[in-house]
Amino acid sequence: MDRLADIRKDFRGLSDPQRAQHSQRFFRTGPGEYGEGDNFLGITVPLIRKTAKQCGALNTQEILELLHSPYHEERLLASLVLVARFQQGDAKQQKTIYNLYLKHKKYINNWDLVDLSAPNIVGTYLLQLDKSVLYKLAKSKRLWDRRIAVLATFAFIKQHQFDDTLAIAELLLQDKEDLIHKAVGWMLREVGNREMAVEEAFLQRHYQHMPRTTLRYAIEKFTENRRQQYLQGKL
Repeated sequence: MDRLADIRKDFRGLSDPQRAQHSQRFFRTGPGEYGEGDNFLGITVPLIRKTAKQCGALNTQEILELLHSPYHEERLLASLVLVARFQQGDAKQQKTIYNLYLKHKKYINNWDLVDLSAPNIVGTYLLQLDKSVLYKLAKSKRLWDRRIAVLATFAFIKQHQFDDTLAIAELLLQDKEDLIHKAVGWMLREVGNREMAVEEAFLQRHYQHMPRTTLRYAIEKFTENRRQQYLQGKL
């Protein structure tokens, strides 16, 4: 029995052509857009998560075959399977999955793929280890490498470790990509959710020069009065 073929057959049976067309637009797959050329089956994330739970018997090569798929949802499925394997694995298995993830990161090539996997694999693995790889990724020419770098630090934020988030945010403040502006603002907001004084100290140094989108994301949970002070530069 071909496990992967059976899973793929059932999985693709969940496809919805109308949803696929919507996803093509939503994930900006047109010429020159960040998701240029991506293909969609039109399968919802809850259904992808449900299928991921049925993939426990797949071996590494089968998971990689899914990860290398031209279909966005199959790559997301593979990413979620890797996350589950990582969370269930021992230290040796986690190291293997971390290395596998970075080796094949060119297939982690849209924001949802990054956001659902980078904190749970890259960030969690590096919690107590040298984090220089994130600074290298933050300086990459590839958009998704830079998003992996900043999103990985979400795992640190959850442990009230903020230094790397702030340092990488500073590296990315002048990034040209809106998806990086949003990611940096989001992570700054998450820092503030835990230690508002830490976020505000960073914003006080940088808010006048950071992209407007980053600032708006970062101050989303502030009081309306405080938000307006930042937005109007009246601090």
